[in-house]
Amino acid sequence: MSIPAWILDIFAAVMLLVAAVSAGQLAVARAWTRSGARDADIAGSHLLMGIAMAGMLVASLSTLSNVAWEVVFAVMTAWFAWCLWRESRGQGIGALVRGHHAPHLVHSAAMLYMFAALAGPSSGGGSGMSGMAGGSSAGMQTLHAPTLALVFVLLLIAYTVRDLDRQARADGYFHVVGRRFTPAGPALATAGAAGTASVVPPTGVDGAVATVTQPRAAQTADAAAAPETGHAEPIAERLLLSPAVVKGCRVAMGVTMAFMLIIMI
Repeated sequence: MSIPAWILDIFAAVMLLVAAVSAGQLAVARAWTRSGARDADIAGSHLLMGIAMAGMLVASLSTLSNVAWEVVFAVMTAWFAWCLWRESRGQGIGALVRGHHAPHLVHSAAMLYMFAALAGPSSGGGSGMSGMAGGSSAGMQTLHAPTLALVFVLLLIAYTVRDLDRQARADGYFHVVGRRFTPAGPALATAGAAGTASVVPPTGVDGAVATVTQPRAAQTADAAAAPETGHAEPIAERLLLSPAVVKGCRVAMGVTMAFMLIIMI
C-alpha cells in the first residue's frame, strides 16, 4: 500500500509528542522516587513506544535495531502480562479483559509483533516504514501472519473506542503516574465526618466575637482552589499529570498502532 510521506510524518510527529509528554510526566512526578513510582511503568512504556513508532514511520528517526526493540517489547509484554494476572487473579476471564493493565498489554504485544513479524528488504537492519511512502513497492515491508495483525487491529480499535467513551476524570480509570485518585464523594463524606473547625472573624461593631463553624472538607477544598504563592500546583504539573493528557496519549497510540498494522498487512 502506497502512503503519502506527509501522512507518515504527521503520525511520527504525534508519537514524538507522546514520548515527550511521557518523559515530562516521569520527570514531574519524580518517578525515580518511592512516592512518584506509581504507574511509572505505564508512562515509561508510552515513552519507549512513541520513540519506536516514530522510528518505524520515518527512517531518519530510527534509534535501535529491530532485534533490540524486540527484546524491549518482549520484556514489556511479559511485565504487563504479569501485572494483569496479579490484579485479576481469581476474578475470571472478564477481569482480564477489563483490567487496568489490559490495554497496555495489548499495546506492548502489538509492538512486539510488528518488529518480530516484519518481512522484506529492511527486516534485517534498522526499523523503518519509509518504503511505504511514495509508492516504492520494491522497498515495502510486509508482515508475517497477517491474520494475527488483523486481530491486533480489532483489539486496538476496541480499546481505543472504550477510552474515547470514558470521561477523563480522576475516577481511577485513566491512571496518572505518581498519583492515586479516589472518588470525590466518599472522600468528602469522610472528611466531613472527621469534624469541623472554627473560623474566628474580626470583632464586630458591638465588640462581640462571632464563631463560625465550617466543615473541614470545605476548608480543604477552598485551600486547594486558592492560588497561594508557593503552594499552588505548577501549571506544567497540573497539565502533564492530568487524566485528560493520559487519555489523549493512549488514544493517539492506539490509533497510530492500528494505522501502522493496517498499512502493513
